Amino acid sequence: MTVPDCYSPNDVSPQWLSTMLATAGFDTRVEGFSMQPIGTGQIGQNIRFTLQYAPGYDDGAPLTLVCKFASDDPVSRATGIAVNDYLKEVLFYQQLASTLDVTLPQIYFSAIELAQPDNFVLVMQDLSPAVQGDQLAGCDSDRAALALSELAGIAGPRWCDPALKTIDWLAPSANTDAAALWNSLMPGFIERYQAQLAPEHLNLIQELGHNFSRYHQRELEHFTVAHIDYRLDNMMFGGPNAITIVDWAPGIGSGAGDAAYFMSTGMDSPQRGACERALLTDYHLRLKNYGIDNYSFDDCWRDYRSRSFGGLIMAVIASMIVEQTERGDAMFMTMTRRSAAMAIELEALSLLA
Repeated sequence: MTVPDCYSPNDVSPQWLSTMLATAGFDTRVEGFSMQPIGTGQIGQNIRFTLQYAPGYDDGAPLTLVCKFASDDPVSRATGIAVNDYLKEVLFYQQLASTLDVTLPQIYFSAIELAQPDNFVLVMQDLSPAVQGDQLAGCDSDRAALALSELAGIAGPRWCDPALKTIDWLAPSANTDAAALWNSLMPGFIERYQAQLAPEHLNLIQELGHNFSRYHQRELEHFTVAHIDYRLDNMMFGGPNAITIVDWAPGIGSGAGDAAYFMSTGMDSPQRGACERALLTDYHLRLKNYGIDNYSFDDCWRDYRSRSFGGLIMAVIASMIVEQTERGDAMFMTMTRRSAAMAIELEALSLLA
């Protein structure tokens, strides 16, 4: 059965929903639906569909589901294409997800036009009543422990797997030069936000700029699948699972880097400092369950420290290439402050010498 193209919430119809669900194994006929935007994404838009079935056709079929489409904002949409986020998310679920040990939403259907990757749709399990993590509020040590425990199941199964380097779409986009992006966007970031940042954080941004190529081009000795944007807004807590990881645009990276990114963007310094070493120790121990016995805790801690700039780098670059919003500004400032504080406290610049 062929599912017609449908790459916008405006194109969804009862017939399309019926055909799509039939490919997922449900004998259904959708007669009507309502839809509601959910989430806080800036590159994509998530819509919850509440379905009304014909009598006798809803047995076992989902009453609600979530469809993800490209952003309607032209700037954010162009960014999603340029950095391959749309392509990576769909192909992650189609080709890579089953090789990891991570809790994900069930995918009912996915489609993408490879030549025009903003033409895509992901149809996913509605995780309600799960609650999305709140990047601005941060989290406590219990939620951080859940996130780092789940992270071991991302990093462990494909640890130093050479086959990852044969997957073309996992590589950075040929259209994206991180050093060039940093150099072109960092001055505008400082001009826009300098009044909201402490002097020591502005100094760190400038010092990192002097060392950016050394940071970005450093060869990873311990590589694996990395989520890349492993933060609270991309996690759902409760509902069918204790934690579910969403919004995937993965790459080849550092597992400890994902851990540093999460801790530096999701917790203020006092809370993070009180639990980070214990949580990283547990993460490191969990890696051993995947047969990883040549990676010491000292290696893990050094990787964690050296990647503590991740949240700051994401904030500088992303804030300047997506649609500017009030919540976006607040989120990027929070990420910058927390990540900069972590890098300073862990003396991360010294590792770039």
